[in-house]
Amino acid sequence: MADETKGKKLQKNLTHKWENVWKDMDSSEEKIVESFNEEYKEFLDVGKTERESAEEIIRIAKENGYIELNEVINKNMEVKPGTKIYVNNKNKAVAMFVLGKEDITKGMNIVGSHLDAPRIDLKQNPLYEDGELSLFKTHYYGGIKKYQWVSQPLALHGLVIKSNGDKVNIVIGEDENDPVFMITDLLPHLAKDQMGKKMGEGITGEGLNLIVGSKPYNEDDLSDKIKLNVLNILNEKYGIKEEDFTSAELEVVPAGKARDLGLDRSLVAAYGHDDRVCAFTSLKAILEIDNPNRTSVGLFVDKEEIGSVGNTGMQSRFLENTVAELIDLTSDSYSEIKTRRALANSRVLSADVSAAFDPNYPNVLDKRNAPYVGKGVTLVKYTGVRGKGGSNDANAEYMTDIRRIFNENDIIWQMGELGKVDQGGGGTIAYMLAKYGMEVIDCGVPVLSMHAPYEVVSKADVFMTYKGYKAFYQA
Repeated sequence: MADETKGKKLQKNLTHKWENVWKDMDSSEEKIVESFNEEYKEFLDVGKTERESAEEIIRIAKENGYIELNEVINKNMEVKPGTKIYVNNKNKAVAMFVLGKEDITKGMNIVGSHLDAPRIDLKQNPLYEDGELSLFKTHYYGGIKKYQWVSQPLALHGLVIKSNGDKVNIVIGEDENDPVFMITDLLPHLAKDQMGKKMGEGITGEGLNLIVGSKPYNEDDLSDKIKLNVLNILNEKYGIKEEDFTSAELEVVPAGKARDLGLDRSLVAAYGHDDRVCAFTSLKAILEIDNPNRTSVGLFVDKEEIGSVGNTGMQSRFLENTVAELIDLTSDSYSEIKTRRALANSRVLSADVSAAFDPNYPNVLDKRNAPYVGKGVTLVKYTGVRGKGGSNDANAEYMTDIRRIFNENDIIWQMGELGKVDQGGGGTIAYMLAKYGMEVIDCGVPVLSMHAPYEVVSKADVFMTYKGYKAFYQA
């Protein structure tokens, strides 16, 4: 073979190309990736809501030796490096801690994801009858394209708390013997006016009404007999009455399980990749951390899709309060300055998905700066809207640290951004963590069809993201 020319040597040494994860992967490695993703699909199927996801994370944490914080406090248990503690925030958010050898005031390694996903919620007075049908009124949650949710099978998940305080968990539409629900659409023959509208106006929020029945209660001289029949079915099965909807959280999600996509089965199509793919991979990573130098934290929050508000979102003081409790447990005396130091000295991977380049829609992304399916975990230096508005924008020093960690641990990674400069954009929990002084960068899985009822990810990217989070925890 001829010697490399000077130009080829320069090209090899000076230029860079993001690699495909599948490249050079042998059959044994592929089996590991497949097995990992089978477990991921099970996690998706079990946790279609933030409550279900939090419950599953807590179950897994307890199985792996994590102890609930209040139990540690109430029993005055000894805590030391390697102690594993979890905190349940109102059954919708979770934090997992592995105490490190270093004092917590020197900072933590945090991977923070969110458990909520775009969906459709029932209103608090949802059930009504019209046109010989019984329906549920709804209010969509997060950034959805409303037209994507019509004419497909939907399931109902959630919680009803009855007047006596009894809690009733409801899942209808997932078992193959269950009925499903549907939001109807117009037939093309009568949709002239609808199809002349902009896509965002063709289906309205108030038009997302869920069909739940059509059979009347079999008795004369009754009004709203179809509605009554639905209430009777719910009462017989769950013991609930119409007023109980006022203290319910019922969510409409796509019915069905996560599925392999493509003839080569290299992709996963499922509801809720954003952001449960990062929640699962960070969960798996922290489960393998036993005695770290710095305290490791798996943070799983709620309400990111509507601005991280409320007492279970990242804008709450959940993390701050929990860190204060841990400092009180692990030090001779508590002071607020110790909490501030612990937070300010922490390093974070804001574990959220990125928009993968889609050849069907090439004009909204800069091909030279877009993440690609199959090319590994994606680092996003900045998010925000247009001129980086609302972005964290990680500094170069921290970017260098993460780059070094990934390269030293053979993590296949790529850079990305959320669309062309003037196209739009979005945000994550990154800037909320950065306000404490933490070093933060967005890091997650590239996704196709983000925020659609079914999203798409690469199995290789899922596995590489898990490896990246684990390397970060160990750094």
